[in-house]
This record gives sequence, C-alpha cells and structure tokens, in this order.
Amino acid sequence: MEKLLRIISMLWRPIRSNASFFVFMYALGYCCTQTEIRLHLRGAVPYELSAVELFFDLYLLCAILAVIPRKVRRVIRAVLAFIFYAVALIDMFCYVHFESTLTPTMLMLFFETTGREAGEFLQSYVGWDLITSKTGLILLIALLHLAWNMVAQQLRSNKMVGPRLAPPVVWTLSALAGIAAFAFFIHCASRCWDNKCATVRLMSKHNLGEVEHELTQKGCANLYLPIYRLMFSLYANRLAAKQVDRLLATSEHVSVESCDFRSPQIVLIIGESYNRHRSQLYGYQRPTTPRQLQRMQDSTLVAFTDVVAPWNLTSFVFKHMFSLHCIGDDGEWCDSPLFPQVFRKAGYHVKFLTNQFLPKSGEEVYDFSGGFFLNNPTLSRALFDERNSKLHRYDEGLLEDYDRMVAKKRYPHQLTIFHLMGQHVDYRARFPMKTRRKFTPADYNRTDLSPQRQQINADYDNAVLYNDSVVDQIIRRFENENAIVIYVPDHGEECFNGSLPFYGRMHSADIDYRLAREEFEIPFWIWASDEYRMTHPYGWKAIQEYRHRPLMTDALPHTLLFLGGIHSNYYRKDYDVLNAEYNTQRPRVLKMTTDYNHLNKTSR
Repeated sequence: MEKLLRIISMLWRPIRSNASFFVFMYALGYCCTQTEIRLHLRGAVPYELSAVELFFDLYLLCAILAVIPRKVRRVIRAVLAFIFYAVALIDMFCYVHFESTLTPTMLMLFFETTGREAGEFLQSYVGWDLITSKTGLILLIALLHLAWNMVAQQLRSNKMVGPRLAPPVVWTLSALAGIAAFAFFIHCASRCWDNKCATVRLMSKHNLGEVEHELTQKGCANLYLPIYRLMFSLYANRLAAKQVDRLLATSEHVSVESCDFRSPQIVLIIGESYNRHRSQLYGYQRPTTPRQLQRMQDSTLVAFTDVVAPWNLTSFVFKHMFSLHCIGDDGEWCDSPLFPQVFRKAGYHVKFLTNQFLPKSGEEVYDFSGGFFLNNPTLSRALFDERNSKLHRYDEGLLEDYDRMVAKKRYPHQLTIFHLMGQHVDYRARFPMKTRRKFTPADYNRTDLSPQRQQINADYDNAVLYNDSVVDQIIRRFENENAIVIYVPDHGEECFNGSLPFYGRMHSADIDYRLAREEFEIPFWIWASDEYRMTHPYGWKAIQEYRHRPLMTDALPHTLLFLGGIHSNYYRKDYDVLNAEYNTQRPRVLKMTTDYNHLNKTSR
C-alpha cells in the first residue's frame, strides 16, 4: 500500500519540488493577465481562461523541472524566474506608458534603438512613478519571491524544520494532493487545448502573411502571457527579416533600360476599406463623393467599372501592389522588384506619404505585416527619396506634409504616393465629427439596425465624404502641372449593405459573389490635368476606352511603369490595363482560392 501511495504521490512532486517558483510565477502571470487589458477596445475583459491555462503551463513546466537533478534545477529555475520577471516588467512598462503590450513593431523599434537613444529613453521614463504604477506590482512580486527564498535558505541552513509527520501520513497526504493536482491539470488541459493548438498553428507559419491570416480566424491564439508575446514578436521579426533579405537581394540588381518620362507628374493615392457601392461615383444615392462626381462630369476623371482587390487584407494587398510580381507568377512577391525603386532607377523623384505605415509602439500585427518592408531603413532608402515622419489624426495632415516637401524643392519628374487611413474602422475616428459629420441615422430608413449600428452606418458615409474632400485637395495641388492621378483603395469593406447586419470584413468566410461585391470590388479612377490631356490625347483616349476592362490591382505596377515611360524587362504588356495587348481573360484569383471571373454575379 505504501509503495502505491509513493507512486501516486509523484503527481504532487512537480509542485512540491518547485513550490515557491510555482506560487510566485502563478502570481506573476495572473497579475499580468488581470491588469493588462486592451485599453482601446470597448468592453475589453481579461482572458477568461487565464487562471486554468496558467495552472496548466506551470504544472507542465514544473513537471519537466522535477526530473532534473536538484542543483541543476535550482540554476534553471533562477534563470527562468529572471527571464519571466524581466519580460513581464518590460511588458507592463509598455502597457502603462504606451497603452500596448509587447508587439512585433515594438521589438523592431527596440532592435533599431542606439545606445544614446536608449539612455535618453531611460532618463525620460524611469523614475518614482515607475514604482507607483502597475509596473510596481511586478517589482513587488519579484521582491517577495526573493525574500521568501532567502528566508527559506536561512531556515534550511539552520536546520530549522517543522514537526515531522509519520511516513504513512506523509505519503497519504502527498498522494491525495497529487491526485487533486493532476485531476485539475487534466481539467485545465481540456479547457485550454484549443488555444494551445491555435498557438502552435500561429507559430508554425512560413511568412507574415500566413501569420496575419491566422490571426483573422475565429478562435485564433490568445497570447495571454508576456513571455508568449515576446516569443511571437521574435518569431514575427524573424519571418519579416527573411522576406526583407530576399527583397534586398533583389534590389541590388534592379535595372532600367531607358525612360522617356511619359508622365512628368504621377500621383498614386491608396485608400483604405472603401466599399465601391457606397460611392456616389458608382451610383450610390447619397452624395458621398460630390467632388469626384463633378470632375467626372467635367470629363477630367475616368472611373473604371470592373476592378477588384486580390485580398481583403491591407498587408497582402500592399505587398502585391508594390511588387512587380503578379498572382500566378512563379516565386513570391518578395522575389520581384518593388515599383518605387524602378521609378527611382529611371530618374523619378519618389515621395511616400503614409498615414498608416510608420512604426509605432502599439501597432497591430496587421500594420506590422503590411509595412515592415517599407520601414526597413535600407529598403526605404532604395524605394523613396522623401517620406513623412509622423502619423496624423486625420488624412488631411498628409497635405501639410506634402506642402512642406514641395516648399523645399520641386522636381520635374516625380512619383508621389499618398497612403490614407480612408475608411479604416473606427469610422467615426476617420473624420472631424464636430465639423464634418453630414449624415445621421435619420437620413436612412434602417429600422433593421439598432441605434448604435445606424450611427456606424451613417459614419461610414461620413468617412467616405471626408475622403472625397482629401482626395480633391490632393488633385488641386496638381491641377496646374502635367500630371495624372490614380486612385485605388486596398480593399472593400462591409457596412450593413443588403440584408447582412455586419460591418468590417469576414476573413474566414468562403468567397461567394455577395462577399466579393462588398469586400473585393473597389473604386478605381484616373484623373488628368488639362495640360496632361492636351499633351497625351491618345493616352487619355485609351484611358477612356479601356475603363470597362477587368482589372485586379496586383497588376497595377505595370500600368504605372507604362505611364512613366519606363522601359524595362520587368514590364509586361499583358498586365498593363492601358495596353492594347492586355490580357482581359486573366484569372482574377481572390485570396488565392476563388476566381472572381467565375463567380455567379446574379447571386447576392
């Protein structure tokens, strides 16, 4: 009987042989899960399985430690405790000061920080308020852990022990405690198994695009502990570095045969989350794009009628829109040159003004995935001559950035890229509500929506209207030049259209025409100045003639090369929508799975 009890008591050994480590690491983890809540999400609450998953993780870790010799185990425990406390301290510090836990972007910024910058940072942020904030909780747990170990060591040294129990009693109690601990461990395993599987899937992807897509799925991994967030950030940066290395290798061999600067001033405006069917330009009944509509009626703007995005994720679209690689080609997007570098090689001065892709501490993985290659210092210098250095609350801030650049010097041949926040969720944050809110729920007969959703619906149109004013202001800056302006958003956006009470994007859904109509069909138009139309009559005629051609925006760089008069082996006529040899039968594969051309357009 005693032998059986001894065997069963082994289930208690993981906790018994690592008692203080288990208790204080549990306290540390639980403190982080309960205090670090995503501040920017309304109604955010702590991870509901944090208590049981934390027990599962620690019991499993302590079970591994228990089979290691005692002297070695003590060293490993000390190292692990130091790492866990340090990571938790950094994570909590970031949460307190930047309202964000550890992210891939934050880690990237850390790696790019110089010693001097680090010193200035510490002088600015490390002080008494560090201890009195939530960061002090981590320090308190660490100090209590250290004090407990010192007292326990002293008691062991003085051979001060409590009363001894009879061996049968000890084995019985240990066996009962072991059964209880292991039963709870099995219960915790069953509760958190799905999250563990999701975490393994997340950390097994081969590129950042796959990582981002995994995070859009229902039941994606919850990285509930600081150490997991650090591991994921390191993993994401490693994936990014691999693709950056391939881009850098490609960029070393970019070449251009010649350039006749067909369009002296080329402007590319990239919007965000723009549902084509909420644009007055495309028949929407509310005046959301009055300025664009007026320019189309003045015959200076041509709206293309059959354009789709290859993805409904910004980062995927950006990679394909910037690369001369097209979906269906051999290799990956990072194996081909990015079009801004080709323009620079040809002699164009390239400006990039973005209101999204500047690295910031609280950046979501989606923005990190979309902008990591643009923010790499070496690649950025190869791609752009000038770029803005700060983000703005509203897109009109980019106009001021551009005006400052132009005030320094004007260039005869220039490619200017504007990347707007557009209609990115949260819609009400995309326009100045006090002065630019035109539409209200009273303008819509949507009794099927709650009052809150009616306001969201109205604010989407307000964001579209504000975007119309920003785009118009960009055009005004080029009206007196030999200029052409192309507008294209990254993808569409659901916003309570039809009978589906939903807004945002449905990343895990199968693609039918209803989904494609809302999230992949996008507005696309070209505007040209008076001088441009006069000096390029045949080109302008082609733009008007080909506006009904089917297009997917991964091929846009080839049209840009044509507009720039850039002669290079990278250019393909069959991808250029303005070329007579354009392939109108090219499959337009959405999310690498569904050919838009074969969808049943009558089903909605």
